[in-house]
Amino acid sequence: MRRHPVSGERPNLLFIMTDHQRADSLGAVQAGVEVTPHLNRLASGGTAFTRAYNTCPLCVPARTALATGKYPTKTGVIHNDWRGVTAGNHKPVHQCLAEAACEVGHLGVNHVRVKPVLKERVPFSVFLDKTDYIAHLRANGLEEMHRECLDALRTHILVRHGGETIRQEYSWTPTAVWPAGSEHFLDNFFADRAVTFLRAERIRPFALFVCLWAPHPPLAVPEPYATMFDPAKIDLPENVGLAAEGEPADRRTGDAALLAEGVSMNEWRKVWAAHLGLVRLADDALGRMLATLEAEGHADDTTIVFTSDHGDHLGQHAMYQKMEMYEQAIRVPLVFRAPGGSAGSFDTPVSHLDVMPTVLELLGLNVPDDLDGDSLAESVLSATPPAEKHVFSMYAGNHRIGSHRRAAVTGRWKYVYDPADVAELYDLETDPLEMHNLSAETRHAGTVRELHAACRAWHESRGDRIRF
Repeated sequence: MRRHPVSGERPNLLFIMTDHQRADSLGAVQAGVEVTPHLNRLASGGTAFTRAYNTCPLCVPARTALATGKYPTKTGVIHNDWRGVTAGNHKPVHQCLAEAACEVGHLGVNHVRVKPVLKERVPFSVFLDKTDYIAHLRANGLEEMHRECLDALRTHILVRHGGETIRQEYSWTPTAVWPAGSEHFLDNFFADRAVTFLRAERIRPFALFVCLWAPHPPLAVPEPYATMFDPAKIDLPENVGLAAEGEPADRRTGDAALLAEGVSMNEWRKVWAAHLGLVRLADDALGRMLATLEAEGHADDTTIVFTSDHGDHLGQHAMYQKMEMYEQAIRVPLVFRAPGGSAGSFDTPVSHLDVMPTVLELLGLNVPDDLDGDSLAESVLSATPPAEKHVFSMYAGNHRIGSHRRAAVTGRWKYVYDPADVAELYDLETDPLEMHNLSAETRHAGTVRELHAACRAWHESRGDRIRF
């Protein structure tokens, strides 16, 4: 195993994760405004994996898989199981770092589900989540305002789950200006505390996990971000409001499609403007953390990781939020910067499952042999392209078990299996917007067979119980 090239103590770790941030935000300019200037600079001096995929387009399964290095069907967390009923006993990366004598901190949303729970497994020096944020709002007389603002941006839809129809609440497409000062906004609350953590004196290496909520809806955006991106000047993708040719019939009954029904193009522009404003807010929070590392003399002894749990369709394929296998939902930004590392950018498909083994190797720690991913440390340290491989993702319903999707991605192809409907096959080289389902074309039958076999073998070997 390669040891970290920097002499002396083990490097620190700053791990930043956003929510709903798309992979194409990296390097984007919209309405004449650079969307992620701080992330762009981090990527230019580090290693960007431009085709990184999560394991599930849903918060809890995706974050649990990333934190444990194990696929959702192996962890047991395959839907948004907020209480962790289905969670298993799997060691998260936080625990590995604590056992290696790192001072571990968590700031932000806590969606990792394992048994015992994260706070019982790890002696965090600081652990703040949404409960602490609500206490902050209450102390400042802002709790009722917060609740009323967000409630106005939610709706209820009738969704299908496991053969029954239920009424489910969702954050929807309306937008609003956050009515309180931006210093009280959720992500700034956590960023402030991250800066405080990074300024503290300590005798041990630290590992700080900062899990921001932005750009997750509801789309209440504080100024100046609420008006930073002019909706009229936003360049929308060509397939906003359009379903793919050959789309499986049950996609129109899925949660993502139902949330996009009746939304006009002008409304989609407002959605994009608000979403981009929140992405920029999160990016400015990242910038503050990076500036603090520099000011405190930790820029050269800290490994930095930036990613998101999943993306957002934002109207593409006539869908909103996540919960499908299109690139907008399962492809995420992934950037590493390590002391002694090389700058590089790779478009080889990699997985969120690769993050835990990469972090452990970059910090000079042993990588458990029961993980499902591959370390990317050689790519980060030596600018060596990662090995080509199949990357897999799945969906099994949001709030409870419901519709199923299983996907396999290669450099060129994406295959999606649905046990209740027709399969999907997209040529990502010639059809990057995934608007032409090729699965029924005879000339692609061999590709379909090969990817179906790979998809089946992967999922069955990791305890998947659906019928292939």
